[in-house]
Amino acid sequence: MDIKNIIKNLHPLEIKVLLKYSQKDELTSEKLQKELDYKEGHANQAFSWLGGKELIKEIRRTPHTFFEITDMGKALAEAGTVEERVISYLKDNGAHTLPEIAAAIGVEQKDIGSAFGPLSKEGVLKMNAEKKAEYTGAAVPARITMAGNVMKKGAAKADGMLNKDDLSAEEIEVISGLAKKRGAADAPFKMIERETVYYQLTADSSKVADELKKVGITGNEIGEITPKMLASGDWKNGTFRGYNIAIPPARIIPGRTNPYVQFLESVKDKLTSLGFQEFDGPLVETEFWNGDALFMPQFHAARDIHDVYRLKYPTHAKSIEEPYLSNIKAVHENGGNTGSRGWNYQFDNEFTRRLILRSQGTVLSAHQLHKAEVPGKYFGIARCFRYDKVDATHLSDFYQTEGIIVGNDVTLRDLLGMLKMFATEIAGATEVKYVPGYFPFTEPSIEVHIKHPVLGWFELGGSGIFRPEVTKAMGLDCPVLAWGIGIDRMALMALGLNDLRELFCEDVERVRLRKAKF
Repeated sequence: MDIKNIIKNLHPLEIKVLLKYSQKDELTSEKLQKELDYKEGHANQAFSWLGGKELIKEIRRTPHTFFEITDMGKALAEAGTVEERVISYLKDNGAHTLPEIAAAIGVEQKDIGSAFGPLSKEGVLKMNAEKKAEYTGAAVPARITMAGNVMKKGAAKADGMLNKDDLSAEEIEVISGLAKKRGAADAPFKMIERETVYYQLTADSSKVADELKKVGITGNEIGEITPKMLASGDWKNGTFRGYNIAIPPARIIPGRTNPYVQFLESVKDKLTSLGFQEFDGPLVETEFWNGDALFMPQFHAARDIHDVYRLKYPTHAKSIEEPYLSNIKAVHENGGNTGSRGWNYQFDNEFTRRLILRSQGTVLSAHQLHKAEVPGKYFGIARCFRYDKVDATHLSDFYQTEGIIVGNDVTLRDLLGMLKMFATEIAGATEVKYVPGYFPFTEPSIEVHIKHPVLGWFELGGSGIFRPEVTKAMGLDCPVLAWGIGIDRMALMALGLNDLRELFCEDVERVRLRKAKF
C-alpha cells in the first residue's frame, strides 16, 4: 500500500473520519452527522471515497420503516377523523341521510360511505327505516381513537416521521391501514422504507491515520480563501491544503436555451414586432377545419389515409360549429354565395367530422378567419404531422409558421415582401426565387424557394391570396394574404445545418456547437 500516495488524495471529509475513529467503531451516516457535524451527503460521500481506497468496509445493513404524515393526515389530526366526526354529528343531531352528513361536516359523500360501512358492522351506526344513519349508543371502537392519536403524534413531530420501532403493536396495526407506499396524497401517512448501513474501518486505515498524525494533517486545512478570512486575517494562522496545479480546471457548462427553441422564439419576436397577433390551436383536428374549410375537396389526393394520421379512438368529433358547416357544405356542392360553381359533389357530413392529426398550419388560419378584425395580422407556429419519408429536408412531424394579413387594400406585393423577409432576414438565404404554385385554397398561389449551400434549392413554403370560397364562407369579404412556411427548413439555413434531423439531435456537444453558430 502506497500510504503517501493515498494521503495525497484524501479529502478532508475522509481525513476527519480516519483520525476520529478506530476499527472498533461501527460507523453510520447518522453517527457522522451527529459527531462530526457532517451533512448526510457528506457522510455518504466520505464512506464512498474511503471504500474506494479500501480503508473502510460495509459490515451489515438494518432495514427501518418510517411513517411520514401527509397533508391529509395533518388535516385529519386537527379536525378529527371522518369516522369520529360522523359519530359526533349523529350524537348531537340525530339521524340524517349520508348526503346530509357529508354536507354538514364538509367531506365528500364517498368518504361518508367508507366510514359508515365499518361502523355499521361494528354496531356503532345503523340505517333506520327512513334510510337515515343514526348512532346506536355503542362505544366508539378503540381503533378510531388510536387512529386519531397516531395522526396527532405524527403531526406533533417536526419532521412528521414516526419510526415503526418506536410504535406499539396496536399503533403499528392501525397506522399500517392508514399508510401507502406510493401515491399517498389520499392517505394519512406515507410509508417509507430505509436501510441503515454500518461500516467499519479496515486494518490499513490505522496505518494511514498514523501517517496523517505524523505529518500533521488534521482535515481542517484551508481549501479556499474567503472574503471573510481576508478581512479578519485568519488565513495567516492557518495551514493550506496542497494542490496539483497540473490538473485541468473543471469544465463549466452554463445552462442555455436549446438553439432550435431559441430560433422559434426569434421568429415569434420578429412577427410580433411587426404587429402580428399570435394564434394557436389543438394538434387533433377535424377533416372540416383541416381541409373542407380550406376548399379542399373531400376526394382530394391529400385526403388519402397515407398522407394524414387518423385517430383510432375517438374516430369522429361530435359536431361541427354552425353556421360554418352549412356554409362550407354549400360552397363545396354549388359554390354557395361566393360566385363559384364549387366542386359539384355530395358533401359528406360524416367524413367532415373525422378526427386526424393536424397536417398543415393553414388550419389555424381557417379557425381565425371568422373572428379576424379588418384590418388585422395574425400568425402561429404549428406542429404538423404527415406520413412522409424522412430525409434531409422532410420529417413526419414538423413545424410551420402560418400567418394571414386581412385588409381591404393588401396586395400580392405585400405578400412577396413577407416571403422575402422570411427567406432573407429569418432564414438568412442569399439566393431566393418565387415559383407559381397550386393550392385549392389560394389564387394566385406562390412557392418560395431558397438555395442551401449543400442541399441546393428546396421549397421553403407556400403562400397566396385566399379564394372567396374560403373567406366568404367565414364571413369575410376582403383580400386575405396567407402563407405556410416550413420553419424547420428556415432553421437549416439559420443554424448552418445540412439535415433536418440534426434539429432534434440527442448529442449535447453538437447542440452546443450549433448554439455558437446561431
